[in-house]
Amino acid sequence: MILAFYPADWSPVCGDQMALYNEMLQYFRKFNAQLVGISVDGKWCHMSFSKDRGFHFPLLADFEPKGAVSKMYESYDEAVGESRRALYVLDEDGIIRWNHLSPVGINPGADGIMDALEEIDQRKNS
Repeated sequence: MILAFYPADWSPVCGDQMALYNEMLQYFRKFNAQLVGISVDGKWCHMSFSKDRGFHFPLLADFEPKGAVSKMYESYDEAVGESRRALYVLDEDGIIRWNHLSPVGINPGADGIMDALEEIDQRKNS
């Protein structure tokens, strides 16, 4: 499972990041990994953003109680009231095997996710 926390729908960096992950889905799926995007935007905003961008993965609305899931993963920024740009890769048992907190305004890309998925796969097959 890949959890991709991000600040807001429709922001340029978030749009680029989620579009990249949409393009990477075929590679994530080779490792049986599912992707979920998470922000504090509401479900209607997510539906519009997802439809406009043609996403093929779900966006979770961490809207009410605001940031509850982000807070559980220490990815909520109280000062601005939104999720930080954070990535988590969990194994089949739900154990966090990799995480990354990206600086504000920086797209973290997909290399770290792919490295984590490959490492999990190697452990599983050894």
